[in-house]
Amino acid sequence: MRVLGVDPGLTRCGIGVVEGVAGRPLTMIGVGVVRTPADADLGRRLVAVEQGVEQWLDEHRPEFVAVERVFSQHNVRTVMGTAQASAVAILCASRRGIPVALHTPSEVKAAVTGSGRADKAQVGAMVTRLLRLAAPPKPADAADALALAICHIWRAPAQNRLQQAVARHAAGAPMTPMTPMTPKGRTA
Repeated sequence: MRVLGVDPGLTRCGIGVVEGVAGRPLTMIGVGVVRTPADADLGRRLVAVEQGVEQWLDEHRPEFVAVERVFSQHNVRTVMGTAQASAVAILCASRRGIPVALHTPSEVKAAVTGSGRADKAQVGAMVTRLLRLAAPPKPADAADALALAICHIWRAPAQNRLQQAVARHAAGAPMTPMTPMTPKGRTA
């Protein structure tokens, strides 16, 4: 599975591509940052993010795109820019028919480090270790994008099984019957 991770931001939008399957060593295919000048017009900045994401999609042809889910922050300007960059990444992938998954920061941290409260240094260190890199990707936005891709690769199989079960249930498929148990825990 090849996943493009996007850590959305207007000034720095981290992008990383990871390939692999859950339970096996993963490979970093590419990592970088799409940058826009803080003093540029909002429309120009969004177009620059779109062009950067499109270039990564063209070059790396991912099967999935994993984007950080925007969460509430105290700084409204920051959360708005993050949400806008996130929407651009989702639009670019959706336009091509590439499935998009949203992961919260705590989900990503927990998947990569084992703790949903890990700091950026811990995430960078684990990404470096998991992808067998010589040094942590810089800036932290790039490491976060790789962490998003890793998180999706590891979580996707379980999420897919859950979605399939929900779809079967919604379609009226009978639930798989359980084998009855006797009071002593033996099958009947």
